[in-house]
Amino acid sequence: MVLVFGIVGMISILIAFILDEFVPSFDTNTVAYNLLNIFGAGLLIYYGISIQGWPFVVLNAVWLSAAVIKLGRILKG
Repeated sequence: MVLVFGIVGMISILIAFILDEFVPSFDTNTVAYNLLNIFGAGLLIYYGISIQGWPFVVLNAVWLSAAVIKLGRILKG
C-alpha cells in the first residue's frame, strides 16, 4: 500500500509539471498547480519515511514548503 502512495504522489507532481509545460493557462502561479505539488509532495514524504529514504524526505519537504508558501501568496492576491 505504501508503494501506491508513492506512485500517486509521483503522478501528481508529474501532472503538474506536464500541464505547466504544455497548457498556457496552467502555470506555477495557479492554485491547481500548487495544490497538485502539495498533495504529491505530501504523499512522497510519507513514502520516503516508510522506506527510510531521508534525502527523498528532505527534498519533498522543501518542495511541499515552497508550494505552500507560493499558494499562500497566490491566495493573498
